[in-house]
Amino acid sequence: MFESLSLLALQQYWWVIVSLLASLLVFLFFVQGGQTLIYTVAKTEAERKMLINSLGRKWEFTFTTLVTFGGAFFASFPLFYSTSFGGAYWVWMAILFAFVIQAVSYEYRSKANNFLGQKTFEWFLILNGALGTILVGTAVSTFFTGSEFSVNKLNLTNIFGSGSTTISAWEGPAHGLEAVLNVQNVALGLAIFFLARILGLLYFMNDIADVNIHARSKKQLLINAVPFLVFFLLFVGLLLVKDGFAVIPEAGKDPLLWKVQIEPYKYFNNLLAMPLVLIMFLLGVVAVLWGIIGTLIGKCTKGIFSAGLGTVLTVFSVFMLAGFNNTAYYPSTFDLNSSLTIMNSSSSKFTLTAMSYVSLLVPFVLVYIVWAWRAINNKKIDAAEMQSETHTY
Repeated sequence: MFESLSLLALQQYWWVIVSLLASLLVFLFFVQGGQTLIYTVAKTEAERKMLINSLGRKWEFTFTTLVTFGGAFFASFPLFYSTSFGGAYWVWMAILFAFVIQAVSYEYRSKANNFLGQKTFEWFLILNGALGTILVGTAVSTFFTGSEFSVNKLNLTNIFGSGSTTISAWEGPAHGLEAVLNVQNVALGLAIFFLARILGLLYFMNDIADVNIHARSKKQLLINAVPFLVFFLLFVGLLLVKDGFAVIPEAGKDPLLWKVQIEPYKYFNNLLAMPLVLIMFLLGVVAVLWGIIGTLIGKCTKGIFSAGLGTVLTVFSVFMLAGFNNTAYYPSTFDLNSSLTIMNSSSSKFTLTAMSYVSLLVPFVLVYIVWAWRAINNKKIDAAEMQSETHTY
């Protein structure tokens, strides 16, 4: 089945898979967003216990999706992995650190003889929630703003010589940290941060049966919705008016050798050239707003599902803008023709074909996640359960 597909079709297929995983990951960041609110929404130890246990039953979904996303990206587009992770290592090390302390915190927060103290691990959870979301958003924004790296695949021929065998090299001294100096990058990082908090609040309202937590969550929902809209609209506005990195097809020439050049309004043009992506983007934004507004003006407690679906559609659309329609998804500001595209950074056709058969298991995994979610959430958490529960986070 997959053997009959062209290499380009396989590359596009795997960009769709990676984009879908990224979209699900951003939705699951409601765990990180909820962690940053444990002292804001909860005012007593009993309330904090309910919040942390509500999130604790879902944090492994986020962690697993993050690992799957990274693994899929590495296997399908290894040159991106070696370029970004090998060059912008300070950013990725900070993200890794943030998620490691999350796992440790859920494991040891309520353990007996916890010498660091319960509050220490609670602050670790807050740090993970803030650092993880902002840095991931900032890193993803470089798909549009570019990074300082160069790529020279001919270095592979130096394996028996005296020259360097390194394919890609980071040309800036900050190794990825320079991304925080770009307004558009920071805008997306903060938009993801506040979106995660919004999703976390909607999740609390759906999963916890407590009048006080519900009232405080609803109040915080409005407080966080305003900065989210400001930073999201700032990112989208800058994206649609900025010059982009276009791949120029050359008939009869290997796609690996196609040139990259600056194109005015590239990402706005991508939206117009891909109407399905435009529709998904608009539907996603409307669904997120509906989840927020519907919860604020009514007594609905299921806003997490509308906002969650909207998040997936919106993030998926943004990734489509970055990689499709002859666009360099990881641009180089140091050397335009070192920019990475889905054509010049992917694995071989054999590898992509073999992986594609494995990807047929994804629907079964999604069904399992839905089943597990429903099983875990068949009853709302309340104070009585926390007192009788033998295993709590």
